[in-house]
Amino acid sequence: MTSQAGPLSVIMSSMSSSPRGLIPSLIGSFAAKLRFPQLFMFTAALFFLDMLIPDLIPFIDEVLLGLVTLLLGMWKKQSGQVEPTHTGDKPPIKDITPPRG
Repeated sequence: MTSQAGPLSVIMSSMSSSPRGLIPSLIGSFAAKLRFPQLFMFTAALFFLDMLIPDLIPFIDEVLLGLVTLLLGMWKKQSGQVEPTHTGDKPPIKDITPPRG
C-alpha cells in the first residue's frame, strides 16, 4: 500500500514553506491526477490571458475556453493506469506476430 499525500497534507506543507507556494502546489497536486496535466495548464493559462484581451464579440471565446478547460480538468487518469518509469532501460520487446502454421 502506497501512501499518497492528500490535499490537507499538501496545504499544510505549503503553508509551512511559504505562503506564495500554496496556490501553485494545490494546482500542481490537482494537475498530477489528470490524464494530460500540461494541456490543462496550457488551456487554463490561455483562458486567463484571453480574459485580459478585449474582443469584438464579448465572452464567446472566454466561454468556449472555459468549457474546454473544465473538460480537461474533469478528464482524470484511470484508476488502473500505471505511470511509466524512466529507468533508462529499454522496454521489453512485444512480439505481436501471429504464429506460423
